[in-house]
Amino acid sequence: MLSKKLQNQLNDQVNFEFFSAYLYLSMAAYAESIDLSGFANFFRIQFQEEQFHAMRFYDYIFQKEGTVELEAIAKPDIRFENMLNVFEKSFEHEKIVTSRIYKLADTATEEKEHATLSLLNWFIDEQVEEENKFNSMLKRVKRSENNPAALYMMDDELAARVYTPPVIA
Repeated sequence: MLSKKLQNQLNDQVNFEFFSAYLYLSMAAYAESIDLSGFANFFRIQFQEEQFHAMRFYDYIFQKEGTVELEAIAKPDIRFENMLNVFEKSFEHEKIVTSRIYKLADTATEEKEHATLSLLNWFIDEQVEEENKFNSMLKRVKRSENNPAALYMMDDELAARVYTPPVIA
């Protein structure tokens, strides 16, 4: 059974993951509005990944006999200057997600809640991948900033990205 403190933090993370999904959907909408459907596809897949993350926390709370409390989702940023700005904001967002996961791990460690630590280890590994992905994309978009042909080549590449739900052992 989860402590009230840990249950509250996990619930907060469920809601934050849904906010993250919503944020990435707003980035997809921006990309679509400037005719970069490949970038829109990239962010639509991020939207799906964040929903998967939220549901992982959601299911875990119930597995530990807890109660899920869904909150209102804040309105995401909808104003972006360009794709470089989008990736700067998304990379910063992923850093925030990482810090939140670390805070959860700190609480689980303090409480000797080993099952929660096991769950969070998956998320810690996932965040290494997420930060690396967004940092790499940010660098690529930055290099193509004054080269529209390079941006459109990336757009074509990202159009082929497909969502594959992770296999959890």
